[in-house]
Formats: sequence, structure tokens, C-alpha cells
Amino acid sequence: MKTDILVIGAGLTGLTTAYTLALKGKNVHVLERMDIPGGQIQTHQQDGFVYESGPNTGSVSNPEVMELMSDLEKTSSGKCRLETAPDASKRRLIWKGDRFIALPSGAWSAITTPLFTLGDKFRILGEPWRKKGDDPDETVGSLARRRLGKSFVDYAVDPFLSGVYAGNPDTLVTRYALPKLYNLEQNYGSFVRGAMKKAKEPKTDRDRLATKKVFSAVGGLSNITKAMAEYLGDRVTLGIRNLKITPASTGWLATFTDSQGATQTVSSSQVVTTCGSYVLPEILPFVDRKAMDTVNNLKYAPMVEVSVGVRNALDGDYKAFGGLVPTCEHKDVLGILFPSSCFTGRAPEGGALFTYFIGGVKHAEMLEKSDSELTTIVENTFHEMLKFPKDVSPDMIKIFRHEHAIPQYEISTGDRLAAIDRLQKEYSGLTIAGNLRDGIGMAHRIKQARDIAQKLS
Repeated sequence: MKTDILVIGAGLTGLTTAYTLALKGKNVHVLERMDIPGGQIQTHQQDGFVYESGPNTGSVSNPEVMELMSDLEKTSSGKCRLETAPDASKRRLIWKGDRFIALPSGAWSAITTPLFTLGDKFRILGEPWRKKGDDPDETVGSLARRRLGKSFVDYAVDPFLSGVYAGNPDTLVTRYALPKLYNLEQNYGSFVRGAMKKAKEPKTDRDRLATKKVFSAVGGLSNITKAMAEYLGDRVTLGIRNLKITPASTGWLATFTDSQGATQTVSSSQVVTTCGSYVLPEILPFVDRKAMDTVNNLKYAPMVEVSVGVRNALDGDYKAFGGLVPTCEHKDVLGILFPSSCFTGRAPEGGALFTYFIGGVKHAEMLEKSDSELTTIVENTFHEMLKFPKDVSPDMIKIFRHEHAIPQYEISTGDRLAAIDRLQKEYSGLTIAGNLRDGIGMAHRIKQARDIAQKLS
């Protein structure tokens, strides 16, 4: 088989790259080891509950998200449609003591919230005049303590990073993990001053597509990847094994075992890898060990994700995006999202769907707990945190384990990015992409893919 561009991985990044290239008329093919497309994005249905086993939501943080969804609505004849969460989902909760407390959303709530100390509330007033940092590898925790104070780190930054990265604010480097925050200080000298100035900057019509709204697709996120895979058709090969990619005189040669056990080859002029860094040593055997060790220096947070459904929510107040749990509260869960409050059709009428996140970098041992132990944790927090009566139990509990859930952009990131750049320059036609660089969110994945497709088309 011959193709112009070979894409490795049929997750969000790989499918978006291939789909966008196909729209531009390019000859492209995708290879995927799983038997179904979508990678981490998988939507499930059971007894009226619609739940995710990977990412639950994305944010419309760049125009590429809206442009992709517009393309998909057209090519899928309306079967794939964007769904954004209502304004109620802007409410974010933080656990403190014995209850969830809403993060401040205005001046008065910022003054009265019990989440932060009085000293740090006054400290925030001086943030615009605080000296900017000079350490390019400063961690998010260090930066936030310096500018905002310890209680902001404990009850805002730490739970936020648990929710996004399942990570540690004192190991995640700001310019890699939260580059927009880093640039606010570096370019404007202040978070507050920078945010105010950026809000006044003129925006193009395309810029305004980035609404920052929380999004999914009607019926679940799998409808996005499914629509792209269906458009690509037989240009996606699933269930492959033993993939090896090597340079050839005319470009690149990929050999693999297909789902029927037969050996296959694909030649191409371009190769784009979108898989995890831990897969690269096997599929790129021509890269010398030292260079590959640097590319593969990435740590991944392990995660247990649990979908919990209840048919009768007892009129509980779950109109929020969800609740996050600070490390200093010493609980067994990182957070609980409320998908049925964000999107339609996720639970039976009168019911509710919750997504628990357990483990992460600080509690990797949670991945080793048995289903029975995890179910006990879920049921305990179901009563303690979600305030369901003791005589009420969840109607559905589904447990998913992810050994390589979320990349951690730590101090090693700079060396990894430099190594990737050197390899791409050394081997013409090779692009190493995926969540090992350029961000971990769905919007980051979509933007990276669209940018690669634009470069290769």
C-alpha cells in the first residue's frame, strides 16, 4: 500500500490530523492498534446513562475547535453536533472541611469566601505591583504562592491542577503546563493587569470563535471521533500489531501485522506519530537510544475514572461543573464531575450522572486497588460529599483504569521538546506529535492536529 501521509494513532489527534488532510484532498492513511477508533475517547451507554471512560469535556479555548465541529456537522450530515454546557456549569466547587464551596465568581464572593485566608485576600490586591519572576522553569505552585499566597495554592491552584493534570503544582513547570498564565506575568507583569489588558485587545471574528465554553458532542464525545473515522472509511486500519517504521529511499516504510495475522507494509513520504511517548521506542527503532530516552522522558499520571449513576437524584443541587478536592483535605478522590448538569441525555429523567477521578501523581497506588475497594470509596463519598442519604446507593458504578492517563509537563519537558525538534530536522518527513507536547486538553489536541494538517497540505 502507498499513501502520501501515514498517521499513527486513531485518537483525537490522529483522526483530526487525517480528517483535516482528507478534507484538503490529501492521500492519507491511519494505523491504530485498538480495534475501535477514538483512543482514550470512548462513550458508553447503559440503562439510560451515557458516560465517558476517558475525557468528559473540552473547552472551546481556540477557534480550531469550532472550525472542526463545523466541518464535522457538514460531513456527517448533522449526526455530529457540538453541545456546550449551560451557564450553570460555570459554577466550580471546592471541598473544604465537610462541604463543597463555590469558587468566587465576583468581588463580593471573593471577599466573603471561606476558601482563602484574610491575609491572602488582601495580598491579591497587591498582585498587579508584585515583581515578576525570573526563573523560566518556575513551577506553578511556586509562581502562585509568590503572587497569590499559600491558601490560593491550597484551595484553588492545587485542586485545579488535580482536575486538569492529576498532577503536583510543585513539579509542573508553568511555561509548559500553563503557558498562558506564564505569559501573563512575563508579558504584562501581572495576572490581573495582563487579564485586563488582554480583554481590551481587539479580536477578529475568528478569535471570537474561542468562547471558552465547556463542550462535548450531542450524545457523547465518541460521536466526534466516530464521525471522523466514518468519513475516512477504509483509510483507517484498526487492530494492528508489531508496528515498525523505518526510513526508506523514497520516504518511509511501515510494517505491521494486521488484525488477521498477515504482515502488511505501507510506504509514505510523510509520517505523523500521535501516540504516547512510551510507544515510540518500539515503533521508531531507527532512533538511537540516547535520543529516544530523552523523547520518552515523560511521566504520566495514572488514573482511576468511575462513572456513577443514580436514577433518582432526590432533587439535589448538582447544577455545577463539579467539585474538586484539595490535597490538604486528605480525601480518597481528586474530584467529582457532574456531567448530567452540563449536557443533555446523560441520565434518566430525574436522575444524575457523576464522574469520579481517583489516583493521580500523588496517589498512584490507587490504581492497584480492587474493584471492591474502589466501590467502597465511591459509596462513602457518595454519602459524605454528594450528601445522598445512607439508605440510598448508586444504581450504576463503572470503573476504568488508565495507567498512562495524563502527561506531566515537568522540568524534563524542555529536553524532550529539543530532542523532538532535532529528530524532525534529522529525519525529513517525520512529525512527532500527540500529547507529549503542545498541551493535553481536547482543544490543544485539535489545534495541534489542524496546524500539522495545514503544514503538510
